Parts: sequence; C-alpha cells; structure tokens
Amino acid sequence: MTIQDGKEIKRRANNEIEGQQSQKEKDVMTQRNPEQKDMATGVELFKESGTMSDIISTVLGFESACVELSVSKPTYIENMLEREKQNNVLEFQEHMHLYLAGDHPQLTTARITDDDCLVLYKTLEANRYVRSIDLRYNVITDKGAAILGTLLEVNKFIEEINIMCNDFGGPGAVAIAQALHTNTTLKVLRLNGNKMGNKGGMAFAQALQINSTLESLDIGDADLTIECLIALATVLRENRTLKALNVNRPLLWTVQEEPTDHFTRMIKVNKGLKELHMQKFNMRDFGACRFAENLVHNFTLTYLNLNCNRITRDGTKELAKVLKLNTGLKVLDLGYNRLEDDGAIYLAEALGTYNTTLECLNIVYNNIGPKGLCAIADALSLNSALTSLYIWGNHFDDAVCQAFSSHLHSERLQAGATDIQSYVVDGKVYLCLTGPGMRAHYYYAPIFGDDVPEWQIRGEHIQRADHKVPITNRENEL
Repeated sequence: MTIQDGKEIKRRANNEIEGQQSQKEKDVMTQRNPEQKDMATGVELFKESGTMSDIISTVLGFESACVELSVSKPTYIENMLEREKQNNVLEFQEHMHLYLAGDHPQLTTARITDDDCLVLYKTLEANRYVRSIDLRYNVITDKGAAILGTLLEVNKFIEEINIMCNDFGGPGAVAIAQALHTNTTLKVLRLNGNKMGNKGGMAFAQALQINSTLESLDIGDADLTIECLIALATVLRENRTLKALNVNRPLLWTVQEEPTDHFTRMIKVNKGLKELHMQKFNMRDFGACRFAENLVHNFTLTYLNLNCNRITRDGTKELAKVLKLNTGLKVLDLGYNRLEDDGAIYLAEALGTYNTTLECLNIVYNNIGPKGLCAIADALSLNSALTSLYIWGNHFDDAVCQAFSSHLHSERLQAGATDIQSYVVDGKVYLCLTGPGMRAHYYYAPIFGDDVPEWQIRGEHIQRADHKVPITNRENEL
C-alpha cells in the first residue's frame, strides 16, 4: 500500500465519522418539539448568513443555545437581552454592551457561572452585535475562563471584556492569553483580582510579543511574581500598541527593587505606553530616582501611578526635577507615600515656577503638615495647568483651611476635581472630605445619585409602602 492510498483511506474514514455525527445531530433535531426545531434551524441560518448583527438575532441565538445545550435559560442573561430589546424600540442601537456584572443588587441575585459562560459562547460565537462584555464580580473559574478564551478566538467583533474579581487562576489566565495570539479585535482586557500568579503573568508576556491590537491590559492584584514582571517589562521594550498597563500589588520577596528597575528601563525606550499603574510595589527612593532618570527621555507616558509605596522626600525631589522639564506627564499619583513637608515643597516649587503640563496631582495621606500644604496652595496661584488636586489625609490647620477655601470659592479648584470642600462653623473655616478621590469607579460604582458613570445601569427607586396611622379623636368618647 502506498502513502497516497493510506491518506485516501484516512480521508474516507474522517468523512464517514463526520457523516455519522451529522446523522446523530439530525436524530436529536427530530426528537425536539416543533418550537425548539424551528428555533435551532433559524439560528443556524443566521450563523451561516453571518447576519447576527442586531438584538433580534442575538436573542434568537441565545434561545437556540439553551435548547442545544438542554439547559434552562439563565435568568440574568435573558433579562439583560430583553432589556436591550426594549431599549432598541425606543432608540436604535448599532452595537451592544452586554452588562452582566454580579454586583448590581437590583438586576440579579445569582452570579454568572461556568455553565452560563458556555451559553454565552454558543450565543456569541458568530455574533457581531455585542462589542463589549462586563462580567465583573461573578464566580467564573478556570473552566469558564477557558470557554471565554475560546470565544475570543472565534469571535472577531468583541472589543472589550471585563472579567475582574472572579475565581479563576493560572490555567484560566493562560487560556485567555493564548486567545490573544490569534485575536485581532480585542482592545481592552481587565482581569484585576484573579489570582493568576506567575504562570498567568508569563502567558500574557508571551501574548504581548505576538498580539498587536490590545491597547489596555489590567492584571493588577493578580499575585504576579518577580519573574513575570521582568518578562512583561522586557516585552514592552518592543511592543508599540499597548497604551495602558496595570500591574498593581505583585507578590515580591525582594528589597532590591529589581522589577521597578526593569520597568524604569522599559520606560526609557517604550514609545507607546501612556498609562502605567504600579501600586504597592514596595518602591523606595531608589525606584523613584530610577523613574526620574528615565522619564526625562519619555514624552508619551501621561499617567504614572505610584500610589501605596514608600517614597519619601528624597525620591520626590528627583520626581520634581522631571516635572520641571515639562515632559508628557499629565497625571501623577503619589498618594499613601511618605512625602511629608519637604516632599510637598519640592513639588510646589516645580509646579509654581516651571511646570505647565501636569493636570492632576494626588498626595493624599502623606503626613504633610501645614507648611507643605500651604506651599502647594501658593503654587496653585501661579500654576494654571493643574486642575485636579487631592490632599485629604494630611494635617490641616487654620492657614491651610483658609488657603484652600479661597481656591474653592474662586473656582480655581472645581468641586468635581478635588476631594475637599470648605464649610464655616462659628466664623471658623474647616475642610471636609467630599468624595472617594481618583479612580472613584474602578472597583465600585453607585446605581443612584449624580455620580453614576455612563456604563453603569441606574437603579430604579422602589416605592415604599404607604403606612398611614389613623388619627381618632377620643374627646367625644370621654
């Protein structure tokens, strides 16, 4: 028997297996009731024609997926699709943001599970109407993450997916990272709070070597280790498409700041990254000095988050020198460090005399006294570029309260661009906390009030029962 004959036999065997599978599918179809049969046939036509681009076909695909998997319709998914269907009656929508967050008390009491992820995969694999998915605060494990990874491989229209604060680890993260090898449409990926560890971090470092479309990657609070951090920093030396990276709170067992040093070297040569979050990196003055040395060569980074580290006045002095050079930096977050008065004075000097580019500064909880805060207040009078300032958690006295009260009353500081508000008691001025500060809606967003973000679904005010107590006049009875 020749090799060609062997290939022919193998091909015939494969065709026979496929034929048997097709026959089994037909037998299953004949066992369904007419309604289920019509539903499944309809969605197959949609998939073949590639026209699943509106809410009607999406709902049809969802119903058919439940029939195909022989499961009951997940109530949360069904309700959100029905909500979108009703909204389309009022106003036509070209695309859909599928909101399935598990922390909305009025929309659901049951969270998305791995089985629900399979229903989503069957619904969206050929869908072009849903462009973004919000799955935060659910109970998706490695199995569900692997299903979502497969969805990202086959779907060519999803641009954003948020899976933060679920229950998957390294294997699930690897599955999602491997999907990025072939995916060419996803732009935003948020995995914050999933303990992927070194295995998941290394998988994303490898993916960033291949993927050229992802623009924002959030893998903070994910138990990253020193090995994968160094790998990420090394890969980003060449990557030109990623614009935002979050690597907050890694698990570091070193005091030599090796990961920080690698990221600072990357900043010197990287020309695409605009936003970098490095909270809780155990960064000291050495790391801040290394950032200062390399930031002078970078004019693309606009947002630097060094919150919750151990930077003191010496590191702040070097960062202030960078501000004097008017680099591209627009947002600097130094909250929860150890700047104290001297560090605040260094920043005030740079802001008041040289800097014209910084727009937002966060120095909350830095043990800054009246001397440093008054210097910052004086710098505001000279600097017109700085529009957002957060100073709560420091030491206020009468002079500080009076200085910032004048900026608030003159609208030099707008109400939504600071975390303080002034009030007067017995002729004396005080400052109070007015809001959560920077990145207010990162972990949580309200569903009532004026602070509801655009992506959050507003809650409905529940009408309370009317408890009326009858009032009777007993004077006549007496």
